[in-house]
Amino acid sequence: MNHIILIGFMGAGKTSLGRRLARARHLTFTDTDDRIVAKMGMPVTAIFDRYGEEYFRGLETKVLQELLGEKKRCVISVGGGLPMRGENQPYLKKLGRVIYLRAKVETLMGRLGRDNSRPMLRGGDLRTRIEELMAKRQDTYEKVADLIIDTDGKSFERLILEISEKIS
Repeated sequence: MNHIILIGFMGAGKTSLGRRLARARHLTFTDTDDRIVAKMGMPVTAIFDRYGEEYFRGLETKVLQELLGEKKRCVISVGGGLPMRGENQPYLKKLGRVIYLRAKVETLMGRLGRDNSRPMLRGGDLRTRIEELMAKRQDTYEKVADLIIDTDGKSFERLILEISEKIS
């Protein structure tokens, strides 16, 4: 399929940009976390608390498998940890063009500073948690991506234009 898949760290703008990109390109938008929340009837934090991270990651894989059957082209925003599960990487590639939305730690801190809904950021200093997770994830994001877009200091309009120019 020829979907547009947005990957990157939490707070990179995958969902916010994804909605706007889908609208600009006359596509539907879907967010893997939103699908999981709808299916489970509880927020991501509650799923993590009740069932644990590994269970949640399994749900992400199931959503990717479902999306492989999606006939209508769409923009897909995936959770920040989804590409880290090895079995998800071939699914991402089969789905379409994978775009890594890259942002600096300072940018992410500004966006995530007051957000308590991110289970992976719990415990400890925000900067330290972001740096630790980024150190674990960045190489995988870069390896999986067909295209890397730096988001720091750019408007949604600029990012949509940049992506559209590079994937057309």
